[in-house]
Amino acid sequence: MIEKENLNKTSAWPFVEAKKLLRERKSFIEKKNKIILQTGYGPSGLPHIGTFGEVARTSMMVNAIKQLTDVPTEIITFSDDMDGLRKVPENVPNQELLNSNLHKPLTQVPDPFKKFNSFGEHNNEMLKNFLDKFNFNYNFKSSTVLYKNGTFNSTLQIILENYQGIMDIILPTLGKERQKSYSPFLPICPETGKVLEIPVAEIIKDKSKIIFDNNGKKLEISILDGNCKLQWKVDWAMRWFALDVDFEMYGKDLIESAILSSKIIRLIGKTNPSGFAYELFLDEKGEKISKSKGNGITIDQWLDYASPESLSLYMYQNPKRAKKLYKEIVPKTVDEYLEFIQKAKDQDELQLLMNPAWHVHNGNCPDEEMIMSFSMLLNLVETSNADTKELLWKFVKKYKKGIKEENHPIFDNLISYAIKYFNDVIKLQKKYKKPNSEEKKALEALLKNLDKCNDQMSPEEIQTLIYSTGKENGYSENLRDWFKLIYEVVFGDENGPRMGFFISFFGVSETKELIKEKIK
Repeated sequence: MIEKENLNKTSAWPFVEAKKLLRERKSFIEKKNKIILQTGYGPSGLPHIGTFGEVARTSMMVNAIKQLTDVPTEIITFSDDMDGLRKVPENVPNQELLNSNLHKPLTQVPDPFKKFNSFGEHNNEMLKNFLDKFNFNYNFKSSTVLYKNGTFNSTLQIILENYQGIMDIILPTLGKERQKSYSPFLPICPETGKVLEIPVAEIIKDKSKIIFDNNGKKLEISILDGNCKLQWKVDWAMRWFALDVDFEMYGKDLIESAILSSKIIRLIGKTNPSGFAYELFLDEKGEKISKSKGNGITIDQWLDYASPESLSLYMYQNPKRAKKLYKEIVPKTVDEYLEFIQKAKDQDELQLLMNPAWHVHNGNCPDEEMIMSFSMLLNLVETSNADTKELLWKFVKKYKKGIKEENHPIFDNLISYAIKYFNDVIKLQKKYKKPNSEEKKALEALLKNLDKCNDQMSPEEIQTLIYSTGKENGYSENLRDWFKLIYEVVFGDENGPRMGFFISFFGVSETKELIKEKIK
């Protein structure tokens, strides 16, 4: 058990938000003896990494809650799959098929991948598969199922009875034209099966029905059993009400929606859940990641190049700061993850609660000594020409006597990731510098000085020799440029590993041969 004093002191955001939730929802939680946290997903496009992030962060909060209280928790992952398909995503096949089914509920749109009964079902299954890879404990709920099986019926009736009050909340936030067509209820057209954004002409509260004008034809339809769905902000409030939600986090772009949904749930008789607004993920161009565009990096791509834990770390860090999410940030994130699990070995309880690795591993950090950084390993993949895990392990063992694969499972996986990432990403971006005459002289001087080295020298001794070589050969004023030259010539990049360590590991003679090959 974690000391109460340390729980009180920690400022790690999952604990901060968990304490806030327990404080704000205290009476409601005591009454039902359960804490319900919701995450939302709109399956109008393939699930992207931001969707995963919401579930990951909510799961981290649940871990914190479990340290603070014995009250049972539940994470609901809700899919708004009854929403109408408004536009065709750019990153899916059979575009014409989807175009011909615009405005139908996503669970009524044929699957363009031809694997499931509908596009909505396909995307739901993709999401569940992603989440299951991370062993998240969640309860998946489908909007279509809950509307059609009557789960929402009683709340829908309350919404109908408060129709005008809801209109009074929403209409002032809309433009004049949109005000004319707005209705909280979106009927499913009995003739076309499309979700209709259409004004309601009359409501019949005692019969749970609405009347609307569909191209000159007056239609009467029940609001129950999946015949209608609600507009987004009203739907969100209805969900909170019907599922008795205590907490939901959401992107910064939904803050205004959350404010309106909170007003609606208070109008119909309950208090809004505790909330947490996180910043958005951006692609390498600084543009918002979009399901329809398919920009940024996918969950599958990240898991090709790095561990699930490294992705969880990225989700943990700075949730209220906008972050770029693309392939090139993977190595840095992996190295940060390795540093955190190393630090965890020597930290006291309070320090551990502040360590992201504690939250990534639900309080059980792995006990493995790291052999080298991921960045270093990527350099080793290149310089050793090792294209299989077996070959790279053979090379590592040559310079790290006595190590065994079975004692280093994290590093063992790291090797596979490094080979894949190097071949898919780094190799394509390499731009090796051809040194001019003066630069070549400096590198030749380095080769000469490396003759004084052997594999028994410490990395620090070798690093000192490299420093002095640079100072003696025109780089006394800016040693940064000296190392940049080495990196650009040897590794084809402006940045690289600490050279003393690299040479110590790679071998003095091997490094000399590598430099000779690059400057000839």
